[in-house]
Amino acid sequence: MKIIYADPPYIGQAKRHYDSNEINHKKLLKHLVQFNGWALSCSSPSLQILIPMLNKITLDYRIGAWVKPFCIFKPNVNPAYAWEPILFKSARKGDRNKPTTRDWVSANITLKKGLVGVKPDAFSFWLFELLGAEPEDEFIDMFPGSGAVSKAWNTWCQTFREIAQKSPTF
Repeated sequence: MKIIYADPPYIGQAKRHYDSNEINHKKLLKHLVQFNGWALSCSSPSLQILIPMLNKITLDYRIGAWVKPFCIFKPNVNPAYAWEPILFKSARKGDRNKPTTRDWVSANITLKKGLVGVKPDAFSFWLFELLGAEPEDEFIDMFPGSGAVSKAWNTWCQTFREIAQKSPTF
């Protein structure tokens, strides 16, 4: 299976945080839905822009949530932005032989990683489960930034394989 994850600069934030041009989210969404499984990180304010775009392309997706118990509290921003939506389509349907994955994760943000928005391992591991990923899948981190998600993929795949080797086969 081919699985892709996109964590682009959020709408309206490209110049401010990354000194780059805005991403064409319409083209991005059309690209993502071509994969067996996909996910797009975004901000809660951008949902009102992204959902109508996505609904014109496909209705085969869900919205998950990354809830941040520890987050940055900005002056004069109340309520705080303490969660981020994840638009996604799993590559595989769940079955009774695997634990059920929640459509949300609670994980603290990262600090001092060199870039804004570096995803923590707990987020990444949840994302792989959410997407129904397996170690033999091709995983594409479309906006690798710090490389944290790709590194977490390698760790997750190695752990998955080690557990499988220790499990008895019948």
